[in-house]
Amino acid sequence: MATSSAPAPRRIALVRLSHLGDVVLALPLFHALRARFPAAELAWVVQREFAPLVEPLPGLARTIRFDRRGGLRGWLELRRELAEFSPDLAIDAQGNLKSGFALACSGAATRVGMARADWREPLGRFALTESADAARGEHAFERTLALCRHFGVEEEPRRDPALSAAELRAGRERLEAFGLRRDDVILQLSPERDVRSWPLARNLELFAQLGRDGRRCVALSGPAEQAEGERLRERASGLAHVQHWVGQRGLRELAGFFAVSAESGARYVGGDTGPTHLAAACGLPVTVLCGPHSHLRTGPWPVAGHGPHRAVRAAVQPSCAPCLARSCSHAQGPVCMRELAADEVRMALGSIRSA
Repeated sequence: MATSSAPAPRRIALVRLSHLGDVVLALPLFHALRARFPAAELAWVVQREFAPLVEPLPGLARTIRFDRRGGLRGWLELRRELAEFSPDLAIDAQGNLKSGFALACSGAATRVGMARADWREPLGRFALTESADAARGEHAFERTLALCRHFGVEEEPRRDPALSAAELRAGRERLEAFGLRRDDVILQLSPERDVRSWPLARNLELFAQLGRDGRRCVALSGPAEQAEGERLRERASGLAHVQHWVGQRGLRELAGFFAVSAESGARYVGGDTGPTHLAAACGLPVTVLCGPHSHLRTGPWPVAGHGPHRAVRAAVQPSCAPCLARSCSHAQGPVCMRELAADEVRMALGSIRSA
């Protein structure tokens, strides 16, 4: 097993720029580095829109925000901030050309990344001085674990965003306002244009079924799916057991709500999106709605079937699913999500357990 032979670093730059789900999957690497090198200063290089999730992490000395739409100016600013931080160890936890350039900008003497087979864009490896061993499985989180092992951390580190007492109190207040109890359901919407999105009609069918089961529900939509949240709220106006959190903003506020919901025994339903990974990291049992993507590669961790999570697919799927594509080329559109029935999701959630 390859492990780093470099001396203990004084300053470490962790590069994981995007997306939300992948940033969440990199949290254990931060926790592992914090425990492995307690005297080192840690910085996280991340895109601006995801910085609020990691910035309050205990033990994070600095958040270096990258403006992905900033062009040359954005890259020059990133290089300036990294030079000011002056890391002697930089780690690429992303594995593409963009993160490779960010790693090169670090100026660190030791620059570590994933094994060649684990890079989505291997050209980005030009900046590496060391590589971890190959991941032991196909799931994206296995690449994080391989990097942890490279620094001598064998046991799986904590995966949560290290919420403060105040953040948990705010989450509990939100939970109490919604009145969620054991076995109630939080359902995360997706933008209609996303091929991983479950149609609003299916959400309504599920809400009706869960209401007959005596379950309360929260329909959750962030800024990207606010329009869908507003339409669902209008169409579900007659369902008294359904509440709506439309256009939710604040990643750590969301994490606080997820964490206390997990403590209450609530469940989560959503597609293969960033909030789904955040829910899993905060301890919520996830029922992930699968269509074009494979839960074995990008679903919640632990992989469904090996822990509290469940994966649901349509009973009859097109031969092209899962295709792993971000746009659908099927003649009839994304039928893999459209044909996923509410009954199948309800069955995956299981019956209400006695209190």
